[in-house]
Amino acid sequence: MQFIDLSAQQKRIRDKIEARINQVLDHGQYILGPEVDELEKKLTAFVGVNHCISCSSGTDALLIALMALDIGPGDEVITIPYTWISTAEVIALLHAKPVFVDIQPNTFNMDPDRIEEAITPHTKAIMPVSIYGQCADMTRINAIAAKHNIPVIEDGAQSFGATHYGQKSCGLSFIGCTSFFPSKPLGCYGDGGAIFSNDDHLVEKMRQIHVHGQKVKHQHPLVGINGRLDTMQAAILLEKLEIFPEECRLRWEAGQRYNELLSGIPGIQVPVIAEGNDSVYAQYTLLTEEREKLSNRLKGEGIPSVAYYAVPLHLQGAFADLGHKPGDYPVAEHVAARGLSLPMYPYISREDQGRIAEIMGGRLEV
Repeated sequence: MQFIDLSAQQKRIRDKIEARINQVLDHGQYILGPEVDELEKKLTAFVGVNHCISCSSGTDALLIALMALDIGPGDEVITIPYTWISTAEVIALLHAKPVFVDIQPNTFNMDPDRIEEAITPHTKAIMPVSIYGQCADMTRINAIAAKHNIPVIEDGAQSFGATHYGQKSCGLSFIGCTSFFPSKPLGCYGDGGAIFSNDDHLVEKMRQIHVHGQKVKHQHPLVGINGRLDTMQAAILLEKLEIFPEECRLRWEAGQRYNELLSGIPGIQVPVIAEGNDSVYAQYTLLTEEREKLSNRLKGEGIPSVAYYAVPLHLQGAFADLGHKPGDYPVAEHVAARGLSLPMYPYISREDQGRIAEIMGGRLEV
């Protein structure tokens, strides 16, 4: 069994993907070709915002957003320690300071109750992460940010397609960023990402930043990066986007099926979806006191599992200069020590889920 079976989706639409790729080969516009503009228009409509800028990765999406806000040395950005390193890495790359706040024990997302105590005169942005496929409590986070006049950047790398009180992830705050890494809910066949915003002036600035700070040819009013999305990846994403709403539904159904199969197993806490949210279950992650035992049991039956973020960011060597120690963010540390992700993708079968549940001591079928 595969942890994420990308081939199941590819078999379904391979002829359409190949046709799109052939169109790119025919016109030869491999950088900023027409498919890039087409994709941005369709992503804008999907999320329900005014603007989308496609870019080279989810990491670069976050970096460009921070650069557009002129974040640099002496500035602070509030985020969480339980996430992939990109979230805090981009802050450090600009010589700003990542300021961590702990997560909620049930959703694993940023705890809004911890935000205000972390705000200082140096706070220039709040960057919640929509972890494992569901949005953070953006309603409360946005309210706190507005009270202090601080912009919010949603790291929606794992939640693209999910909703929070009916609004799509990446359209919930001042700036939304996502990733199209192949294993993400909407993934290309390489690196890719996108930025979303309703602010016309900021979007123009981010567009310049993502093409070396260029406004018109040979004119570079800003320092930027090479942050463009390849035309080939845009072509692939266009075909994947056509079936994406259906895949979001299939992910939700698979996640709910796991919940039913695994609920009631002693020592296992299934993921909780917060009020007002749905989830695209980028990963299906439960908590268990016997992570190694369960992981080895699954491995023995040919079933992979992953312990994501087993060392939270505040304890990573890259951020040693922040001076954190074990115990500083107890909820993040608790989840990091117990989280176990199971195989998850839109086309996972009921039979495979039942087999996983049986091995873990749960129900055989629902």
